[in-house]
Amino acid sequence: MAEGIGSYDLVVLGGGSGGYACALRAAELGKRVALVEKEKVGGTCLHRGCIPTKALLHAAEIADQARESTKFGIKTSFEGVEMPGVLSYQSSVVDRLWKGLQSTIASRKIDTIIGDGRLVSPTSVRVNDTVYEAGHIVLATGSEPRSLPGLEIDGTRVITSDDALRLDRVPRSVIVLGGGVIGVEFASVWRSFGADVTIVEMLPQLLPLEDESSAKHLQRMFRRRGISFELNSVFESVKHSDDGVTVTLVGGKTLEAELLLVAVGRGPVSSGLGYEENGVAIDRGFVVVDELCRTNVPTISAVGDLVTTPQPGHPQLAHVGFAEGILVAERVSGLDVHPIDYHGVPRITYSDPEVASVGLTSAQIAEREIEFVEVNYPLGGNGKSVILQTQGSAKVFAEAGSDGSGPGRVLGVHLVGSRVGELIAEGQLIYNWDAEPSDVAQLIHPHPTQSEIIGEAHLALAGKPLHFHA
Repeated sequence: MAEGIGSYDLVVLGGGSGGYACALRAAELGKRVALVEKEKVGGTCLHRGCIPTKALLHAAEIADQARESTKFGIKTSFEGVEMPGVLSYQSSVVDRLWKGLQSTIASRKIDTIIGDGRLVSPTSVRVNDTVYEAGHIVLATGSEPRSLPGLEIDGTRVITSDDALRLDRVPRSVIVLGGGVIGVEFASVWRSFGADVTIVEMLPQLLPLEDESSAKHLQRMFRRRGISFELNSVFESVKHSDDGVTVTLVGGKTLEAELLLVAVGRGPVSSGLGYEENGVAIDRGFVVVDELCRTNVPTISAVGDLVTTPQPGHPQLAHVGFAEGILVAERVSGLDVHPIDYHGVPRITYSDPEVASVGLTSAQIAEREIEFVEVNYPLGGNGKSVILQTQGSAKVFAEAGSDGSGPGRVLGVHLVGSRVGELIAEGQLIYNWDAEPSDVAQLIHPHPTQSEIIGEAHLALAGKPLHFHA
């Protein structure tokens, strides 16, 4: 018989981005909070996702800079990649952030409970042999790498992104199954480290959720870097060969490599955790929530990669988890909250080049039958981008004006190029505050910076282009 524990205001099941953000905000609002995590607080993002992956990408950038230094007049030599050293750097970044997070959680007087948690009633969670009662439960158990039917992950030759982050060598060659964010980022890393890389994507473009023009630019740059890809190609089977794997595509084409990275997305972690047994509605493993992250059970909310929402295409992003966790904490605390517009959430792929966007794509605008205008401002007209020797563009969509007036609100901002992920926060403000190009055109961007590409694109849309030939 499980032993009971005194009641909490909030028990959060899962210590990843959404879970710990909810716990931190609820504690800040005076709630007594318990945070249940089976491994380490920080979850996938900190330990197996965003942070360690971006550390690898930064190491890859250093490798590229070492190779290319002579074109800047700097003499250096590139002697190779020492993966144990790269992994040590990666680990030091993760450990520092993990220790800081633990300190922050402790400072808010949140009880952290390490162990496998399971929902046992609409108001309680069991961890090992102890039951923790709460006025409200938040489910935040996140996601894990998916595979395909009949595709066995062995962790040696057929691997997931989790395995890839621990790989202690640079593979000679890799086939990446899936051309979404995860697949594109690992392809970029391994190519910078010296591997031969081929991406297999069943849809017509890499990064299927991004605007077609951004994907085409990425594909051109990947070709120049020597990254191959097979689009409109469906995986059929994989066999182990003497020195790696042989992948067969539907239609009979075969590809050979040392490793196969399976990067076909992430699925919810919900099985065997007591959700359905306690009445929580589930759809394909995802917990069903409304626009305020409420489940069908009044005392249970859910956030992060685990959920499916009324707005289709719920993004599996750490910053979405942060926002949803804060929303739930504030709602449960009686504050006025508003639904999240997921189109207004910035999206970044940290490859070389980076792809960043916020708002609608041209395809989504066409689906909504909105009349629009657009500007595609090339980075070749931007001084800082030329200094950095990067190529790309800033593409902005806005509603078409009527009766001779200027364009209406901005519908989407799409950036491609080195370091453009650092710029998309301004695009987020423009989109979410319903700004018009004329509003942005009045703002003065510092020179020389890459931020000018956003200003220049809006100047052009407002009818007064500067460093731009329409």
